[in-house]
Amino acid sequence: MIGYVTLGTNDLQKAAAYYDELFGSIGVGRFMEEENYFIAWAPKPNAPSVAVSVPFNKEKATVGNGTMVALFMDSPDKVDALHKKALELGGTNEGSPGFRPAENDKGFYAGYFRDLDGNKLNAFCMVE
Repeated sequence: MIGYVTLGTNDLQKAAAYYDELFGSIGVGRFMEEENYFIAWAPKPNAPSVAVSVPFNKEKATVGNGTMVALFMDSPDKVDALHKKALELGGTNEGSPGFRPAENDKGFYAGYFRDLDGNKLNAFCMVE
């Protein structure tokens, strides 16, 4: 259902370097960009994508309270690896990888983090 998600940034080059590394770690590269405006990453052109952009209205980009982007992974190991990479690149931990609720040993497995601009993301998978 989701086509793409756009996150605001105040430093496109810094955000681009962060996401090039982060998404590169799961084999996803850039597929569309407009110089000095936005960059989008996707596994293929017709798949859902994540973009970073300077705001169209040229105002300062701010973090949406309660807004989060969830990135689907196909295993807990990949959730762990992406979460770790996000922190290595300067992101901040918003919830270490694990099952939610914590007492479960199957179902929803996720790790939460914020990027360099403070946007909240999570990597998640479903475990049967």
